[in-house]
Amino acid sequence: MNHPTSPRWLRADEARLDDLRSVLSAHTDPAGCPQAARLLGDVPVYDCASLRERLARSVEARDALMAEWAWVWEEGPGILVLQGAVAAPEVDAVTARFQDIIDRERSSSSGGDHFAKAGANDRVWNALEKLCRIDPVSFARYYANDMIALASQAWLGPAYQITSQVNNVRPGGAAQTPHRDYHLGFCSPAQAERYPAHVHRLSPMLTLQGAVAHVDMPLESGPTLYLPHSQKYAHGYLLADRDDFRAHFAEHRVQLPLGKGDAVFFNPALLHAAGENRSHDIQRMANLLQVSSAFGRAMESVDRDGMSRTLYPHLLAMLGQGELDGDGVDRAVAACAEGYAFPTNLDRDPPLGGLAPESPQAVMRRALREGWTPEQWSGWLDIAAHKRLT
Repeated sequence: MNHPTSPRWLRADEARLDDLRSVLSAHTDPAGCPQAARLLGDVPVYDCASLRERLARSVEARDALMAEWAWVWEEGPGILVLQGAVAAPEVDAVTARFQDIIDRERSSSSGGDHFAKAGANDRVWNALEKLCRIDPVSFARYYANDMIALASQAWLGPAYQITSQVNNVRPGGAAQTPHRDYHLGFCSPAQAERYPAHVHRLSPMLTLQGAVAHVDMPLESGPTLYLPHSQKYAHGYLLADRDDFRAHFAEHRVQLPLGKGDAVFFNPALLHAAGENRSHDIQRMANLLQVSSAFGRAMESVDRDGMSRTLYPHLLAMLGQGELDGDGVDRAVAACAEGYAFPTNLDRDPPLGGLAPESPQAVMRRALREGWTPEQWSGWLDIAAHKRLT
C-alpha cells in the first residue's frame, strides 16, 4: 500500500545525501559533555577512574552524568567511549569462558551473522544466558559493573534488560556494511517504510547498543566504524541499498582504538559497521550489549527464570562474604532477572498495594536482602510462573 507524501511517512526515494551532509555538519559541542576527558574524532571519551571518584563524592553527580550521556546519545554525536569501564580480571575470566563456548559451538554453528559474511567471525548468540549458566560467579562479577548499569539507566531508566552477543573477528575478517541496529535496523527499506515516521523516532529510544572490548583493539584490528551525529538523520533506516550513502560513510566515518576493558555505548540509530581486521594475529573479541527498555521487545529469547535460579545462591554467598556490596548485587540482578511485571495474569497476580505486581527483579533483590534460601527463591519462581499462566 502506498501512502501519500506526508510528514507522517518516510520514503526511501526521498532520502537525499545533501540532507545527511547537513546533519553531519554539526560538531560536538564540548559544553554538552563537560565531564568527558577529551574529544576524539567528535566522540567524547570518559575516564572511568575519574568518574568513579566524582560519583563517590556527590549524590548529585550521578544524575548529572546520566543527563550528560543522554544528551550525547540523542542530541550530540550519538556515541561515547568509557575508558577502563570493566576491570581486567573480570574481562579475562569472562573471555576464557567465551572462548570455551566458541570452541564448543564452532563445529556445529551455522555461522549466520548480521551485516557480515557468514563464517567471517565467531559469533556467540545469547552469550548472557550461556555465561550465567556455566560460570555464575564470573557473570556476577562482570555484570556488577557500575558503568554498564549507569549507561543503561541513563538511556532507558530502571528495569532495563540486557542481552549479549560475542563477536570475535579473526584476522582477515572483512568489514560490515554500514547500518543501524535493532529494531528498524533489521528491516529492509521496503519494510521500514511501512512504519510511520514517529516509529522511526521512537525505535532508537527503546534500546541502547554497547560493546566491551575483551582485547586491546588497535586500528589495524578493525574496531567499529561510526558516523557521529548520523542518528539525527530522519531517513537513516531507509539507506541499506544506497551505494551513495555507503560511499559517504566510508569517506567520513571515524574509528576509535580501544583498550581491553574499554566500553562504547551508542544510539542504535547511529550508522556504524565493524571494521576490517587487517592484523596478523589479533582475535578481535567484543561483548556486544543490547540493552532494552522494559517496555520494548529484546532481540533474543532469554530464560531469565533459569538464569535467576542458577545465579541466586552465588549472589547470596558473595553478598554474605562481602565480595559484592548491595549496589553490585543489584546491578548483577538487573542483568539477569526480568525487570517488568507484565505481561501477567491479573486474576492470579493482582497489583496488590500498587499499580503493578512486584517484578521478579524486585523480588530477587528483596530475597537477597532478607536472606532467603535458594529453595525459597526457587519456590517463589515456581509460584510466579504459575500466576502468569492464562
